[in-house]
Amino acid sequence: MTSPQASSQKIAAIISRPDRPEVAEIVPRLLAWLAEHGYKVVVDVETAKYAAGQEVVPRAQMASKTLTLVVVLGGDGTLLSAARVTAAIDVPLLGVNLGSLGFLTEVPVESLYTMLDAIAQGRAVVEHRSLMQCELLRGDTVRGSYLVFNDAVVNKTALARLNTYDLHIDKVFVSSYRADGMIVATPTGSTAYSLSAGGPVLMPTVNAFVITPVAPHSLTHRPLVVPDSVEIEILLRSEEEVAYLSLDGQPGLDLRDGDRVRCRLSENQVNLFRTGTDFFQLLRTKLKWGER
Repeated sequence: MTSPQASSQKIAAIISRPDRPEVAEIVPRLLAWLAEHGYKVVVDVETAKYAAGQEVVPRAQMASKTLTLVVVLGGDGTLLSAARVTAAIDVPLLGVNLGSLGFLTEVPVESLYTMLDAIAQGRAVVEHRSLMQCELLRGDTVRGSYLVFNDAVVNKTALARLNTYDLHIDKVFVSSYRADGMIVATPTGSTAYSLSAGGPVLMPTVNAFVITPVAPHSLTHRPLVVPDSVEIEILLRSEEEVAYLSLDGQPGLDLRDGDRVRCRLSENQVNLFRTGTDFFQLLRTKLKWGER
């Protein structure tokens, strides 16, 4: 039987990008702050060499711990990885940016302890972000099911000709797209690949998905915004069978003619600590809006 003291213990995880030199400088002081504030600490394999004596837990197993806080040191890619592996346990993430300004890891290193103090005092703002559950189907068989934070992309290989993609919304046929690829993005992912392909910017808290064709053959095919209550299905029709499915920018899964990618809203979500900077300020900074 678990004692009341054990069940109420705060556990913090540190997840970091291993090739950033700042991690070696940040982690020891961060460990000291967490210890002073009553946290037990676990670290991922990438952080372990800077955190001697701490329990090491592979990222894929982080959800097996009853985490109270996750501190992510890196960029948006590192936070995407952390979000997928911890979404099931509903723990808030603090993303600390170690590279260029990120849309997700908005906290600069110099503001880390200001944010940690706000968290300790219960003043920190938490924003809830939606996730997609995407399945790859081949015939009647589900070949894989994946949790997606940013986007699912069905794309041709570099040397292939255009593929055809049949889009269905809630099993209703929408259109056939002759294009390089198709993107299904969450509101968070609307500022990633979808944006570079001409898709709209969605505020992160909008209850919607955006479907964006990549370099469509027809100029009448435009990005489509749909409620996140629908089920989206893309059927690949490819004579060359040279296409792949990429999820949150990870290496692609090979697709065959007739494969289907089905996306819907996940029952899980991601909770992010925010600095209070408004979304439009972030857009002005990141996308250089308003510059003369």
